[in-house]
Order: sequence, then C-alpha cells, then structure tokens
Amino acid sequence: MYGKTICTIVFFIFLVASFSIYMGTVDPRPYFYLLQSQPNVASPCSSTGKPLRVFMYDLPRKFNVAMMDPHSSDVEPLTGKNLPSWPQTSGIKRQHSVEYWLMASLLNGGDDDNEAIRVFDPDLADAFYVPFFSSLSFNTHGKNMTDPDTEFDRQLQVELMEFLEGSEYWNRSGGKDHVIPMTHPNAFRFLRQQVNASILIVVDFGRYAKDMARLSKDVVSPYVHVVESLNEEDDDGLTDPFEARTTLLYFRGNTVRKDEGKIRLRLEKLLAGNSDVHFEKSVATTQNIKVSTEGMRSSKFCLHPAGDTPSSCRLFDAIVSHCIPVIISDKIELPFEDEIDYSEFSLFFSIKESLEPGYILNKLRQFPKEKWLEMWKRLKNVSHHFEFQYPPKREDAVNMLWRQVKHKIPNVKLAVHRNRRLKVPDWWI
Repeated sequence: MYGKTICTIVFFIFLVASFSIYMGTVDPRPYFYLLQSQPNVASPCSSTGKPLRVFMYDLPRKFNVAMMDPHSSDVEPLTGKNLPSWPQTSGIKRQHSVEYWLMASLLNGGDDDNEAIRVFDPDLADAFYVPFFSSLSFNTHGKNMTDPDTEFDRQLQVELMEFLEGSEYWNRSGGKDHVIPMTHPNAFRFLRQQVNASILIVVDFGRYAKDMARLSKDVVSPYVHVVESLNEEDDDGLTDPFEARTTLLYFRGNTVRKDEGKIRLRLEKLLAGNSDVHFEKSVATTQNIKVSTEGMRSSKFCLHPAGDTPSSCRLFDAIVSHCIPVIISDKIELPFEDEIDYSEFSLFFSIKESLEPGYILNKLRQFPKEKWLEMWKRLKNVSHHFEFQYPPKREDAVNMLWRQVKHKIPNVKLAVHRNRRLKVPDWWI
C-alpha cells in the first residue's frame, strides 16, 4: 500500500516537472551544472578579452631612438626590424628604459599573446601611446640639472606639447586616453603639469603631486632590472637552496640618498659588521653590477630600503635573483598589485621597525626554513612578470603593463563621454 502511494507521488512530481520544463517555466541546467566537468580556473595573471588597441604617434626620432643612436634617420619608417637594440653598455640607465620596451612591443606586430596591438587608424584606438623617451632625455641632456644641455630636454617637452595640442585626438579627450611613460623621477619635469590628465607610467609617486598622479588613473611599473636574471634551471639544480645561500641579508648600493632614502645610512650602522650580513657602500658601474648579481644569488634575503623615492631598482634585481626581498618603506607602491600578492614572496617592515636595534635580524635569523622555501618557490613562479624583452612574451612585464593600461580605459571613456554632454562644471570631481 505504501509502495503504491510513493510511486504515485513520484510519478505526479515527474509529470509536473516535465510539464514545467516543456512550458519553459523551469530551467533544469543549474541542477545538472555540478555534474559537469568544471573548466580550469584562470591564473591570477592570465589574459582575458581582446587586446588593447593602441595608436602610436609617429614622432621624429629625436624624441626617442635618436637618443640611443644619433645616426638614426627619419627618412624610413621605424619598424621592428630597424629598431635599435637597447645598448648593453647603458648601465644604470637601463632601469628607466620602460618607454623603449613599450614602444618596441607596438612595433613588433600582431601576436596572439600580446595584450596590446598597434592600430594605424586613430578612430579605432582604445588608447594613444606617446613615444617620447622622457627618462632617457633627462639622463642624456644635462642630468645634473645645472648643465646647459638641460635646455635640450626642456625644448623637446615644449615641442611635444605643441604637437599634442595640435592633435584632434588629444583635444578630444583632453589627453585622458593618452599613455605617457615617466619612470625617472625627474622625467618630463618642465611641463609635467600639462599632461596630468593622461595615463602616466611611473615607478612610484614619490615626486608627483596628488592632483597630477594617482592610482586611480596611472600605472605603476617595475624598474627594468639591471642584474642578469638567474637561470631557473641552475636554481632548480640545487639540492638545498636554503643552505646554498650562505649570506643571510644582502645590500650593496649607494647609502647617500634623499628624503625617505636617508634611512640607508642609519641601517648601515645597525646592520654592517654582522657576520651573516653583507652591507656595502657602492655605486652602479658595470663591474659593481656583476658583483651585486653574485651577491644576491648567494643570499637568502635582499634588503630593499627606499631610494631617492620610495622604491628602487634593487627590488626587481632581487626578484630576478630569486632572493627574498626585505622591503623597508612606508609609502611604496608596487606594480601589478591587483594581480600579484607580494606578501607571498616578500617581507615588509616599517621604517620605525627597521630602526629598532636587532629587530630585523632577529626576525630573519628565526625565519623558518620551510616558510623560506615556500616563498622562494613562489618568487621563482612570478619572476617572469618582471622581465622586459623584445619581442615581448606572454605575461612578461610589457604585457602586464599593457593590461594595466587596459584596466584604466573604462574610467577614461566614462569621463570623456560625460564631459561631452555636461553643460556645467563636473560636480563629482
């Protein structure tokens, strides 16, 4: 009796469900979704969607590659084939060469792995790249700021602004959808305020007013590392990488810095003289860079105090050396932080903590080997995101930067579209 009743109820439910599906009032797909094989979860740094369409202005070469090769001529168009290679002898200038690698990526042509592609019709562009090597201009034309050659840098900025202000596309957006690299803290220093609406590529905000540069519109870039990257195969061949790195903490660099970087002299007094610490004054020469390369590769932790600005190239030298960064800076901004969690492979100390005698060394000496190995493996897995190369490769620094620019475009379009119809000053700004 009970069996017949149960069968009747089940049959009735089946009829109701079948009728509901037939009439379209019930969608059965969610109920079977969990039975289907799930797709692989995307990497935190994986590319999604269409590439960013970038129009690159065709500027005379005096604004860019002529600073690398004075014999470079404007007669023939600049392409990936005739683009001068970044000079191997550039030394410390290399750290500010982001502008070159971004330009090179657009000259490279289409590639399925590229986050940005060059378009030659500006009406099709999502963003506009301004290939002015502002950092190299500062480094080349009167770097000490009192040299008469500084006038060349200023004149280039004046001529560039005249060119942009005559551009229909600059005026259409007020420069908001234009990408301008300024990775040297003194780059574009004469007319910087005239480009404060643009998407600036900076390494930090140490020399910028808040009304000019900010996270909401600008992109934080890594410095281009100056030490040679550690070959991953060589690192993987170590039976015990923790024990193979015999120095606990490594620092080699200039201790005379400005502003927040003055902490370096105080750290020298606290850290130098310890047998497991290498703390040495040094200036950036080709030979000293080679010495630093070996030193970082043989150390468990690499010290990264602020430089003249809150960040310095040393952090990215440590990353490609697979040396756990020890970051001391209260105001540092880090690249790609919406996709990369630096706490997984770096240690952070405030300036106050770092100046407490013995505080940092006690923490490092007691650091568990298992935890260090875990961070070291993570560091190796993310180091390719900090490589600048030509042609660019999937998920390298160039592609990561273009993806960061792509993230800014929706807000740029919102601002541009609103400004076209506003009859009164914007009340939200």
